[in-house]
Amino acid sequence: MDKPISKIGVFTSGGDAPGMNAAIRAVVRAASYYHKDVYGIMRGYEGMIDNEIVKLGARSVGNILQRGGTILKTARSEAFRTPEGRAKAFANLQKNGIDSLIAIGGDGTFAGLTKFYSEYKLPSICLPGTIDNDLAGTDYTIGYDTATNTVVEAIDKIRDTALSHNRLFFIEVMGRHSGYIAINSGIAGGAVSIIIPEEHTTMEQLFNQLDEGEKTNRKSSLVVVAEGSKLGGAMELAKRFSERNNYFDIKVTILGHLQRGGSPTYFDRVLASKMGIAAVEGLLKGETGVMVGVRNHAIVYNSFESIMGKRHDIDPELIRISKILSI
Repeated sequence: MDKPISKIGVFTSGGDAPGMNAAIRAVVRAASYYHKDVYGIMRGYEGMIDNEIVKLGARSVGNILQRGGTILKTARSEAFRTPEGRAKAFANLQKNGIDSLIAIGGDGTFAGLTKFYSEYKLPSICLPGTIDNDLAGTDYTIGYDTATNTVVEAIDKIRDTALSHNRLFFIEVMGRHSGYIAINSGIAGGAVSIIIPEEHTTMEQLFNQLDEGEKTNRKSSLVVVAEGSKLGGAMELAKRFSERNNYFDIKVTILGHLQRGGSPTYFDRVLASKMGIAAVEGLLKGETGVMVGVRNHAIVYNSFESIMGKRHDIDPELIRISKILSI
């Protein structure tokens, strides 16, 4: 860097995730601790283009640690995909004296910042904020723990009615490309089958699993399906199963955006706090063009090049465990 960091811009982008507010709070208070100014950029890249930028202080982020969503709002920006949009965004940052950026979001956010960094070389750091836990370079993303606990709580309640009525439930959870929410909530919730994008389960295998349960007098069955399943969503699977089996009363629950909301768990609050401080301290130490991650409980900095286009793979042991427990 040519000169020391003095004014940090922080923003959230893409899908919201529980714990984003905790990360914003940590960034602002860490910057204040080191006597640096922080500016909140509203609505992500859209706010950067529209110059929706406000100064934040330690008291500005009081009482947000426990809140879901993001006080800075979020949006997707088609304009930022264009050279003209990015040029306007950079001009607004310069107008406000912002000399570094901290972005909180997922792979779309990172792709935008990677392009912006390559063009303008503004010192930049990303924090992984997404419920999918699908980003390479970190064991956990901000929001994943809360979302998974929300799903487990829902599964527990669905099981009560499934047992009461001898029902088969297909429960669809978020995860277009990643099965982390599905595999862990399915194990924790006692699912008889878990369908994830990373595994090539066939309809015949699913039929066999459910038929075995019927033979052993299973009183209810829960199938957890990630929305990105190659077999189709919960509605499609329920339809296909009902065409060949009339034993169960078949129901479908799609949890949808319920998983994005709610007060973050202690784990997500602490994770976001650690990462927010690490982002500020990283910038001050000269780290740039990196994503903050946690590996084996330690903070790491991953270059944009090392994580772009890569996924956080599902642990095969989780798949093995789920199959043993489903008998």
